[in-house]
Amino acid sequence: MTLATQAPSNVLSDVPPHRLSIVVPMYNEVENVEPFVTAVHEALGDYGFEWELLLVNDGSRDGTRPALDEQARLRGPHVRPIHLWRNFRQTAAMQAGIDAARGDVIVTLDGDLQNDPKDIPKLVARLLKEDLDLVAGWRQNRQDGMLLRKVPSRIANRLIRKITQLEFQDLGCSLKAYRASVLKRVSLYGEMH
Repeated sequence: MTLATQAPSNVLSDVPPHRLSIVVPMYNEVENVEPFVTAVHEALGDYGFEWELLLVNDGSRDGTRPALDEQARLRGPHVRPIHLWRNFRQTAAMQAGIDAARGDVIVTLDGDLQNDPKDIPKLVARLLKEDLDLVAGWRQNRQDGMLLRKVPSRIANRLIRKITQLEFQDLGCSLKAYRASVLKRVSLYGEMH
């Protein structure tokens, strides 16, 4: 992991010391690799705590692998590509990143640039300041189609809220912050992410 050299941002002013692992599954996203890695570095430029970026190549066939390796070479050892030998799908890729994570806090998000990495410090601050195990993001301006993605997502979220009595807005959003001690006791499989 690398240690940021600047003081923590205001959002993190009262947050206890921690190490952060960011886990990002990627499949055939060569065009997103450089902009995504740049966005994460811009978002965490003044983070103030150790962090690593685990980019899980889920068997991509489009040049994602060399693009990830190049970013790791350019950015340093805190950028860690993990290459799966074939496409195991998003949940397995996420599990591979979680297994390799070294941080006390693990943040997951997609590499398709629909989640803003600038939200990472806010989620981590809420997780640690409020002593929570999970903080979930909420997709506000989704780029998905209404009928095939948004409507089923709204129905699923209502059903999950009713069954679990938990007040999450969007459990389908992959941007989440977890305590590693809790998440590492969960085994993901199928489409469980």
